[in-house]
Amino acid sequence: MRPEDTRGDLSTGMAAHDQGAWQAARVHGDRPAAEAPAAAGEPTHEGERRTEKTRQEAQYELIRRSFRDEVETDPQDPAIDEHQHLFRQRHIVVLDDYLDRVLRLDELTGSTVENSLVQGVTLLRVPVATRDALAIVRTAHGAGVAAPDHIVSITGEGFRCPATEPEVVPGWAEPDPRPAPHHAAGEGIRVVVVDTGLDPAAAASHPWMAGVTGDPDPAITGGLLGPYAGHGTFIAGIVRCLAPRAEVIVRGAFDRAGATFESSLVAALDDVLVRDFPDIISMSAGTRTFDATGLLGLRMFHETRLRHHKSVVLIAAAGNDSSRQPFWPAAAPWTVSVGALASNWRNRADFSNFGGWVDVYAPGENLINAFPEGTYKYHEPPLPRPDGMFRGMARWSGTSFSTPVVAGLIAARMSWTGENGRDAASALLATARSATLTGVGAVLLPE
Repeated sequence: MRPEDTRGDLSTGMAAHDQGAWQAARVHGDRPAAEAPAAAGEPTHEGERRTEKTRQEAQYELIRRSFRDEVETDPQDPAIDEHQHLFRQRHIVVLDDYLDRVLRLDELTGSTVENSLVQGVTLLRVPVATRDALAIVRTAHGAGVAAPDHIVSITGEGFRCPATEPEVVPGWAEPDPRPAPHHAAGEGIRVVVVDTGLDPAAAASHPWMAGVTGDPDPAITGGLLGPYAGHGTFIAGIVRCLAPRAEVIVRGAFDRAGATFESSLVAALDDVLVRDFPDIISMSAGTRTFDATGLLGLRMFHETRLRHHKSVVLIAAAGNDSSRQPFWPAAAPWTVSVGALASNWRNRADFSNFGGWVDVYAPGENLINAFPEGTYKYHEPPLPRPDGMFRGMARWSGTSFSTPVVAGLIAARMSWTGENGRDAASALLATARSATLTGVGAVLLPE
């Protein structure tokens, strides 16, 4: 049961009109005003859909500007009115077993090896457009031999992850979910958050963040907060609330508008295994994929690297497209995929992806946690709107944030039972299935 009556009054000490605004925001959630229920005379569902698409376009253009001419995209799909994939221009990922045969294809003469990602898969530079190269390889050798070097991002290919931009709350607001009552939860467990990086000031100014370390967040520049600034910091704070004694390290892998190439992500994850020796990896990022089998580079990372570390479990966000279409790597069988519950903890959040590939749902709407201090310029509709003046805390929604709830719960269980990451995850998923909500799925809740 959601402890609505025991979490404290965040509006204590605020002026009466501020209290009313705060309560109204809690009712409507962390969604822009244009996405609140339409009043009489306002646009119908078609108008709302256009607003949603415009938000996706804003996120899409932000990534395109950051990567400039390094990326290609699918043609826009008129049936769903959005771009499906972004991927590295004139590069393909190829299975090593087929590499020599692909290099000998007449249509791909002049191709060069760019990088061997991990054992079993290689990044190849090709002399033609990525889509053309994939078609050539598929015709010659069948499906599944090659794939694009996808853009993987905290926005995902649906461009709605996180589901909202961060919203201002008082600097003295308490985190939600609150820190676990069992202060030893997570003792001896290491959680590595693979994300945008960490705000060291936030880690130093909040007691539940004490000792959190990691790479600096490049989107934090003085008092200015760029797009997706604080994403990794917010996630680290959630992990620490659920597992107060866990060692939390934040690695900065998504440092260009919250995005990176799959090939770079494989290298970053491999580095985490080599350098950080994690028990749990929490990753709130993903993409839709060109091929139904998912991300080829990450699949080979699992087969040749991750699965040989028997204690390590990877927790991945299911994405925020309100869709059952698989979102990778969360849809892969070797991850624990996490969808989001609504703020009442009894329904699926309307933005959360869903389907049989989602393992579990956890709170992910209107969460509150640590955030950098500074000025944030909103770049998604409705625009224009005033800049956000943040004072060390924020409210945010998305499967990005239900994911660290599950990571924290696994860390807490590991410290109590002595199980490794995979065993603790399996046990918690069994518990979650026994608490299945009809129409939602398996559910895990903080105490």
